[in-house]
Amino acid sequence: MSKKPVLLVIAHGSRDPRHAATVHALVRRVRALRPDVRVETGFLDFNIPSVQGVLESLAAQGVRDVVALPLLLTRAFHAKADIPAVLRDAPPQLRIRQAEVLGPSPLLMAALERRLYEAGLTPADKSSTGVVLASAGSTDPEAIAVIAEIAREWRLTGWCAVRPAFASAGSPSGFPRTEDAVRELRELGCERVAVAPYVLAPGFLPDRIARGAAEADVLADVLGAAPEVARVLLERYADAGVPALVAVGA
Repeated sequence: MSKKPVLLVIAHGSRDPRHAATVHALVRRVRALRPDVRVETGFLDFNIPSVQGVLESLAAQGVRDVVALPLLLTRAFHAKADIPAVLRDAPPQLRIRQAEVLGPSPLLMAALERRLYEAGLTPADKSSTGVVLASAGSTDPEAIAVIAEIAREWRLTGWCAVRPAFASAGSPSGFPRTEDAVRELRELGCERVAVAPYVLAPGFLPDRIARGAAEADVLADVLGAAPEVARVLLERYADAGVPALVAVGA
């Protein structure tokens, strides 16, 4: 049987050292779940190793099959343009399949709830708690629609209300900023308001989300290396057409 393809996790990168530390923690969890799969990490910007550097190193080692997995929650510019452009410049001997982005996924919704409960909420609080689903932001219509749909679906699981919000300004989404969404939920009459960052790692925009949550009762942590996120990575690896993958455990 041929060796399993290498899983190359492609992260955006950040000047904030917490970003790379979180990415590496998540990758360690993925490796622990699937020790039979080689998992590498490459960054598009700011951090090393670069994606191109990892691909060249793999080719030099004789690797032939790679699944490139964007560490992104929505299909926006990076997934549609940046990453394909980098992969097109890969050494020609590599056979590369680009996996889908992580979201949407029921596992990510479970990870959002995990973070809220870790921040102090309980399942009994759901019906009286309004949640701000705070993402970094995008101008991509597909990404905007996905965030709106996640908020609608999450509301149906029993929360008092769920409002999507963006940290970045200038988006055509019509979504409010985090602080404005917090006030909307207060005015709606929710007994308490929680902010759930729909972001993978700390950085500039997650910090803006945290500042916007100043008037909320609860601020959850970023998704980070939550076990559900690691499981989504392996689901996307399997969905990329990798044969003979066993079920992923918790």
